[in-house]
Amino acid sequence: MTQARASLADWLARLEQISPQEIVLGLERVQVLIERLALRTPDTTFLIGGTNGKGSSVAMTTALLRAIGKTVGTYTSPHILRYNERICVDGEALPDDEIVDAFARIEAVRGDIPLTYFEFGTLAAMLAFTARGVEAAVLEVGMGGRLDAVNAFEPTASLITNIALDHCAWLGNDVESIAVEKAGIMRAGKPVVFGSVDRPRAIAATADSLGADLWAAGRDYRWQYRDELWDWTSSERSWTGLQPPGLGGAVQTGNAAGVLCLFAAAGLGDQLNTDLINTALASLSLPGRMQSINAERNWLLDVAHNPAAAEALAASLSERPFDGKTLALFAMLDDKDVAACVRPLAPHVDQWIGFTAQSPRAIPAHELARRVANASGAACLEARSPAAAMAFASEHATTNDRILVTGSFFSVSPVLKALELYSRR
Repeated sequence: MTQARASLADWLARLEQISPQEIVLGLERVQVLIERLALRTPDTTFLIGGTNGKGSSVAMTTALLRAIGKTVGTYTSPHILRYNERICVDGEALPDDEIVDAFARIEAVRGDIPLTYFEFGTLAAMLAFTARGVEAAVLEVGMGGRLDAVNAFEPTASLITNIALDHCAWLGNDVESIAVEKAGIMRAGKPVVFGSVDRPRAIAATADSLGADLWAAGRDYRWQYRDELWDWTSSERSWTGLQPPGLGGAVQTGNAAGVLCLFAAAGLGDQLNTDLINTALASLSLPGRMQSINAERNWLLDVAHNPAAAEALAASLSERPFDGKTLALFAMLDDKDVAACVRPLAPHVDQWIGFTAQSPRAIPAHELARRVANASGAACLEARSPAAAMAFASEHATTNDRILVTGSFFSVSPVLKALELYSRR
């Protein structure tokens, strides 16, 4: 590949070949490259980790930082439609040429270090933020925490949204083990917010051992509903009369509460007020998170891909009573607990349609259909492709029915692409 002329697509194809493994935990490789690139973090840098709700929390944090006048760079993963979604400045995806320039700079100093796809992207994001002169960076931690590439950068403060079972092959088979890995983004003397009232013992234990400044939901801050509004309170301040966030789903108020605590803990709380918070959060939307699309049929897309996320999705479905049938287009990766994801959704689904996600780690449709049927006690049809699943659902659903697409970023992505193409006709 001729680097000077390579397209972003060429680069991404090459990055998949540089490291022999898709996931390689550890900070050493990234730390060497940070030194070689002389990378520095912006004065305000937030790390956002946890199991679920990270993307929503990144979006809310970014919106509030922009509302107080900051130029903001965000780094998230994975993407749904285009790689560029991962690296944004002030809410706009970085153009191809800036990402390619960053990749080329990394490659020029990489030597024989076999960076993973994710590590390359993490370094590229920080290079791009430096080039753009961003004042604040919001970095979504990837799979884990302690050994995740994002954790090589020093935060001003951090947020851990919650801990649940996911990526167990890498992080551990129980919540406490996973909590130890997620807690690895804590720093001595730095604020860290834990955003769920269900707090594993390892969170406080790690904070105590490191000397981190832990702000815990239900202990150091609280939120409560008041009619159709909600209030946030701590011992030092309060914001009352808050509107529910624009992002759909019952869990989003709790996510917003964690983000507000992050600002308070980082010393930015004085720059927020109720009107500013409501304005910044009311109109937010994220692709693939309780996303409704009307394209001849009623489509609902959500990337829930672990048991806790499936339970949250089920709770949101309960809040949205539907007179018609619900057909579920479902695909998952092979490290996921299919049965535990299907069970909370089963009472809301009238017809299951399994297909193979667009990933080398996808569960084949025939095996997925078997597992779904066993977990739900209902038949699960097998579709040969996402397009075939969409075609079946469209043919068998009426305008009064709902088509739910869930199970993975890789199940939502092809359906969303197809629906966007349809809407452009």
